[in-house]
Amino acid sequence: MNAMDTMTNALSGLGLWIALVGACLGTYFCRAIGVFLSKSINQDSEIFRWLAAVTYAMVAALTVRLIVMPLGLMSTVPLWIRILVCALAIGVMVSKPTKRLVPALLTGTLLIVGYGVIR
Repeated sequence: MNAMDTMTNALSGLGLWIALVGACLGTYFCRAIGVFLSKSINQDSEIFRWLAAVTYAMVAALTVRLIVMPLGLMSTVPLWIRILVCALAIGVMVSKPTKRLVPALLTGTLLIVGYGVIR
């Protein structure tokens, strides 16, 4: 029995439900601690600014990875189209940053879906 079979067996039936419940408990436990400690956190402290910078860097890196090295259906879309769609969505966002987040997200989503429909 190889490792893949072991993982498949562990994540089937009851094992899958146990993994889901464990993930939910872990997530909500961390969120509850965050809410409890939020009153004592100084948002202007160096550690908080460092954590915010690391968080933004991780989101940016994951976004670039999704665009440049996608998995699944997105990998069937040519790189130049993915970059063009991103540039257009960023253009919508930059036009008026405080009120353009949803239109920018819709622009990117609809352009990629439109490409999939036309193709």
